[in-house]
Amino acid sequence: MTRQLTTVRAYGILLHDDRVVLVRASNPAIDPPLWWLPGGGIDFAESPVEALEREFVEETGLVVSDAQLCDVLSDVRRRPNGDKIHTVRVIYRVSLRGGRLRDEVEGTTDRAQWFAVSELDRVNLAQYTRHALSVVLSK
Repeated sequence: MTRQLTTVRAYGILLHDDRVVLVRASNPAIDPPLWWLPGGGIDFAESPVEALEREFVEETGLVVSDAQLCDVLSDVRRRPNGDKIHTVRVIYRVSLRGGRLRDEVEGTTDRAQWFAVSELDRVNLAQYTRHALSVVLSK
């Protein structure tokens, strides 16, 4: 039986010295590898900003603060099993507070990396990531 699910996620855009932090999907079937903004699902009773800060540390090792709402995006996709997933993505711009960049172990991402803004056109970005970055970088 096909299910329809809605999920709400929070993501952060960390720009520092004309570079942005992105994370790579850990699914080896995705070729070329897909990159997106650090972030993820909001746990029960967790605020979007709390989720963003937690996910950022989990996926990148970096501590962020000063979350400023940039955009709210929505998309629908179908999973291989037929389920339809409606994702609401709350996008924030954040500041670097500390930490050391590192890769996530055994998660939905397996690599965290700084990218120069000038090279983003050559990176296989998730559609929502490309849109969110274009909004922020055009300001």
